[in-house]
Amino acid sequence: MESIQGLLEQAQAATRSVKGLPDQQKQQLLQRLAVHVVENTAAIVAENRKDVEKMSAQDPKMDRLVLNETRIKQLADSLNEIALLPDPANQIMLERTLDNGLHVQKRTVPLGVVGVIYESRPNVTLDVAALCIRSGNVCVLRGGSDAFFTNTILVSLIQDVLREFNVDVNAVQLLPVDRALIGDMLTAVKYIDIIIPRGSQQLIEYVRANSRVPVIETGAGVCHTYVEKTADLNMASAIVTNAKVSRPSVCNSLDTVLVDKEVAKALLSLLAPSLKAYDVEIFADETAYAILKKLDYPLLQHAAPEDFGREFLDFKCSVKVVSGPDEALQHIQEYSSKHSEAIVSADTAISERFLNEVDAAAVYINASTRFTDGGVFGLGAEIGISTQKLHARGPFALEKLVTEKWFIRGNGQVRN
Repeated sequence: MESIQGLLEQAQAATRSVKGLPDQQKQQLLQRLAVHVVENTAAIVAENRKDVEKMSAQDPKMDRLVLNETRIKQLADSLNEIALLPDPANQIMLERTLDNGLHVQKRTVPLGVVGVIYESRPNVTLDVAALCIRSGNVCVLRGGSDAFFTNTILVSLIQDVLREFNVDVNAVQLLPVDRALIGDMLTAVKYIDIIIPRGSQQLIEYVRANSRVPVIETGAGVCHTYVEKTADLNMASAIVTNAKVSRPSVCNSLDTVLVDKEVAKALLSLLAPSLKAYDVEIFADETAYAILKKLDYPLLQHAAPEDFGREFLDFKCSVKVVSGPDEALQHIQEYSSKHSEAIVSADTAISERFLNEVDAAAVYINASTRFTDGGVFGLGAEIGISTQKLHARGPFALEKLVTEKWFIRGNGQVRN
């Protein structure tokens, strides 16, 4: 712990500074930060370019790394949205006076020090910092080396504004990118209250297996869209295409298409040209392969077993033909990461069954899985999409950055 213990001690000490901020001052701080970020757009883009130039143009993570003027404006807009959300801390959840005169309250309180480990997503730096400040938390950020220069300038801008508002700048810290220090974070039970990994399945599994600090898992998405035989196939083709190509490097993008055998030929005939336009590589089971081969689909592979349950994060997907809802549900149960799943169907009974039986954080009827997002759901920015069931599930946003605390006031009561 020698290398980062001092930083973590400073973070823990900063919790008092952030907890003491009045609600209006936290709002003003984030609104000022939004202005400061926009004012420094050129500097952010310049630092971001240093990171982008280190990455291969063919790397699918490139899209997640790039910050341009439009995206920086969107980040600033998000800061203003977070500022206007209600503070989730200090809310009274229960209040009563006991027979012995003790006055008992249960309130929401900040979690404390939030540690976040993430990859190639500099927007996470601003999102997490803003959500933590708004809810009265401190954050220690361990971004990936891919985004080192971008993360560094963003944290510098955040600390400028913290200083301006007389808030301890250690409330938002960027830890060194040395991989060896991840282990130090995961064992820092005295200093960090919760760890949130956001990135690849490998990162999440490593954190889950090695952390002594409580973990909330976010990020990994293996998302399916099942096209049932009664579906409007034009609608289904549009939904599948959007879910795959609109931003393939994010966790709510489509990985596997399940299509009922009765409409497989018709759907794939519609889908092939729209996916071909984006050079999507398809890993197809035997039935789907035969159909797509006759359609002269150019980027076609025989699916291997590992192509199902695979998070592609690229212009790639797998396709499987199923015999009906039972087989589709069984496949999703076996391969889903419990992130986001969708059905396209005109059969209300089957659709409702899908909603009720699929075990995932977000389940859709006749819509793209790409909507799973804290901002889209009206929660402001998010730290990530939680795929577990304790504390938070789905978009892990401002409302979940709190825990509970009991406040008891007496006048001399003792227990017999």
